[in-house]
Amino acid sequence: MDQRVPLSSGPGVITAERLEQFSGTDLHDLCDAAAAAIDDGGGFGWLVAPRRDVFERYWSGVVLVPERTLFVGRVDGTIGGAAQLQRPPRNNEAQAHVATLTGMFVAPWARGRGMARAIVLAIEAAAREAGFKVINLDVRETQVNAIKLYETLGYHRWATHPHYAIVDGRMIAGHYFTKLLSDAP
Repeated sequence: MDQRVPLSSGPGVITAERLEQFSGTDLHDLCDAAAAAIDDGGGFGWLVAPRRDVFERYWSGVVLVPERTLFVGRVDGTIGGAAQLQRPPRNNEAQAHVATLTGMFVAPWARGRGMARAIVLAIEAAAREAGFKVINLDVRETQVNAIKLYETLGYHRWATHPHYAIVDGRMIAGHYFTKLLSDAP
């Protein structure tokens, strides 16, 4: 199933889709968008954007890992954000029904247009299609817009880790969210 989710038409068209291979400027755009998000404090684990060759190897590896599916958001065809759907290891039969949304970011220039929402909805649709019943995710407490988005989309905060990350020498809490997927989008 094509996971492309169009949100608008005309100038500034926002879409979210599964990306299985890079074409054109995709890898370049993805690295630029991720670096911009990290530099703005909206990174996904990184506090400082890595060198370009490290980033390119990272993203090239993501599309090769069988347990991960990369989803990207685009503005007029240019990648401005991404997230990953991570499946559990094959030997984890007890939690085979649980997927993880990870690595979510939107570049500052692409924010405020519904891209993050479109990416999450595309991931949820793909998770449902793959037979998952639950999606889990975690996020730093400082990422308030992401937290609002997840809560708006029906994610339930079930725990807080008070020592989740260290940012600028300060201990930051992290929140854990879960969502029970139903048949309805």
